[in-house]
Amino acid sequence: MNKIKIGILGGAGYTGGELLRVLVHHPNAEIVFVNSQSNTGKKITEVHTDLIGDTDLIFSNTEVIEGIDLLFLCVGHGQAIKSLNQFQYSPKLKIIDLSQDHRLQPSNFIYGLPELNRDAIKNAQYIANPGCFATCIELALLPLAALNGLNNPVHISAATGATGAGQALSASTHFAWRHNNLSIYKAFEHQHLAEIGQSLNQLQPNFTAELNFIPHRGSFSRGIFAGIYTKCEFSIEDIQQQYEKFYLNHPFVHISSNPIDLKQVVNTNKCLLYLEKHGDKLLITGCIDNLLKGASGQAVQNMNLMFGLDETTGLKLKSINF
Repeated sequence: MNKIKIGILGGAGYTGGELLRVLVHHPNAEIVFVNSQSNTGKKITEVHTDLIGDTDLIFSNTEVIEGIDLLFLCVGHGQAIKSLNQFQYSPKLKIIDLSQDHRLQPSNFIYGLPELNRDAIKNAQYIANPGCFATCIELALLPLAALNGLNNPVHISAATGATGAGQALSASTHFAWRHNNLSIYKAFEHQHLAEIGQSLNQLQPNFTAELNFIPHRGSFSRGIFAGIYTKCEFSIEDIQQQYEKFYLNHPFVHISSNPIDLKQVVNTNKCLLYLEKHGDKLLITGCIDNLLKGASGQAVQNMNLMFGLDETTGLKLKSINF
């Protein structure tokens, strides 16, 4: 097939940079332009210095979007809708929005979690890429929802790396504050809770239980590690079988028979899950790379599905491991 011609709005940030790192080596992708208002005219390698030798592209600041098949929106939350209103583009253009602007229904964007909506994604024109915390937590809970098994409060404690906060400086993103430190933020009211509830309701319409979510800022660069527990009547054998069956045909989600750790998934598009039963409580641990499966890798996975490619194309990446 012809290469997919791609444009990127907001290419200077973490998600834009990670998207470029995947796409420059994708066998079916051709990057036509990368937009950045703050870096117009600079070489991409002046901002993403690890891409020296991989691309000669220069940041643009175009007002007309043309000559592409797919547009990735890597702009900040609240800016995607503004960008689509600002730019001129073909009504046939496919769009993948990595911000939170189009995730909640009703919307003309399909929620882009392949493990939940793969068939709809294949036929979609517009995709709302899920949030990073939401991706990890949803993948940990969806098989249980499919069993109608979420009938008690769900307790979630999850830590994210510094890249989850974006590149804008704040008191809690400076190295001196973040290094060797740990803190809680947005307890019980994180913005991803709404899309998590929405996804769980898709498989378990009667789901009304509380989602008690405590997010942590971790002292590391990238990744999300979540510990989730809830009361559950099923045996660990039945639960294990359900999870393995649910993800049997989904190449990036793996059920581990041993405890998992974050370095197993960093720099990959994988999600690892580990299941334990303690009395009547089910403990699920899950981990992803927040910039890949939690953002840009999942966006490319969605692109592959939209254009009829094997969804793993360009995403067979190796973890850092140590």
